[in-house]
Amino acid sequence: MDNTLTIGDDSLHIETLSSYLTMRPRLALTRAAFERIEANRGYLERKLTEQGALYYGINTGFGALCDVVISPSEMEQLQENLVMSHACGMGDEVIPEVVRLMMLLKVHGLSLGYSGVSAALVEKLIELHNHEILPVVWEVGSLGASGDLAPLAHLSLPLIGKGWVRYKGEKRDAADALREAGIAPLRLKAKEGLALLNGTQFMSAWGCYSVIEALRVEKLADFTAAVSIDAFMARTDAFHPAIQRVRNHPGQIESAANVLFFLRDSEIASQPKTNIQDPYSFRCVPQVHGAVKFAVMQVKEVFEREINAVTDNPLIFEKEDMILSGGNFHGEPLALALDYLGIAMSELASISERRTFQLLSGKRGLPKFLVQNSGLHSGLMIPQYTAAAIVSMNKQLATPASVDTITSSDGQEDHVSMGANAAVKTYKIVYNIEKVLAIEFMTAMQALEFRRPLRSSPFIEEIREAYRKVVPAYVADRVIYPDIQVTVDFMRDICREYEALKP
Repeated sequence: MDNTLTIGDDSLHIETLSSYLTMRPRLALTRAAFERIEANRGYLERKLTEQGALYYGINTGFGALCDVVISPSEMEQLQENLVMSHACGMGDEVIPEVVRLMMLLKVHGLSLGYSGVSAALVEKLIELHNHEILPVVWEVGSLGASGDLAPLAHLSLPLIGKGWVRYKGEKRDAADALREAGIAPLRLKAKEGLALLNGTQFMSAWGCYSVIEALRVEKLADFTAAVSIDAFMARTDAFHPAIQRVRNHPGQIESAANVLFFLRDSEIASQPKTNIQDPYSFRCVPQVHGAVKFAVMQVKEVFEREINAVTDNPLIFEKEDMILSGGNFHGEPLALALDYLGIAMSELASISERRTFQLLSGKRGLPKFLVQNSGLHSGLMIPQYTAAAIVSMNKQLATPASVDTITSSDGQEDHVSMGANAAVKTYKIVYNIEKVLAIEFMTAMQALEFRRPLRSSPFIEEIREAYRKVVPAYVADRVIYPDIQVTVDFMRDICREYEALKP
């Protein structure tokens, strides 16, 4: 089976990107895309021969230097200078999955045929990708406005044999890696450096990856809540379809249905309950989790529009005989969506930690901190502290980045989106949530030990049996941090192995 993703004819979707990260296919341009790119490039080259024609960043300087005219003999050097001078990122390395997405999205954006680049440039980027030569990109440096300039400069440096890459499991000098792979560096033509750096592929890649992870984590949140509901001897009345129907929010309906699915045929759930109502963290799972689901779907729509958009500047319209300078690189739509996603996802951790707290409180026939002889043993007291610390961190990370702006380029770029910062911190929020859910899951599984001989649903019991093979029940105090990490890994495996998590 040919493991190749062809670029140029079809729109990209979040599901496409998720499959791409799993399958790691080679990339290839369609014939139509190749011809579209070449026609666009030919038009630009003809326009550059016209006397007195000035085009931003092609035969002028950049940013506040846009009034400086560049001679024809210096236009290629201008593009290389641009890539080198803008590679000013700092912070942690961007994770490989996001770098891969950046490369894919940059290829796709250029394939749409409005950027004036040569097909040779796009094919060189594909060549690096297909040889598993991943540019080293840093998290900090983009203002999310004039394109993701610094991150995309680092993405582009290896094309000209500069910068650093990850190749064969090692961090390598790009020139050495290209030489070993038998790949010749590229000489950038007029406009090509600018086309590489202008664009929202850093924000878009992080955002798409966060949406992919959010879709996984929201599913785990419903499942973990179901385990806690049985562990706490909570009622299932609040999940009845009639309640969801009269509010009529799709996410709420879905979350309630998920919980009931996971609890189907549970002995514990079928027991008579003495409690009339349960705390909100149990009773309002459909309303809170469902609202998060709705937010994720809204953000997903924004990013699917963006990854199929042209976010370069200036744009080359050969059919209309126009070269136009605009602002499609501005990340405001993404910054607002990312802040929204971060705020929404942080609520999953917030309500999860509250369920953990309730399970440890000594209520509903459970011992305090879910251990016998508490006092001598602290039991699961302190993992809740860890969950609380992560929830607090998420609240801080959820402070919107998009409300900030700092003027740059001597006032020429006087309003920026800060979407890149929003992207990085939103991913950190999503990444944090699975740790909080893991602590809740570990706690709920321990609480189920005190419900014996009653059993939860066959589905939950099957997962409990598998879990107990890697994390034993808590009988007396032990070093517990390895259990939490093992639980995080175990829950990731749940998503991969249990198709029933998609009821």
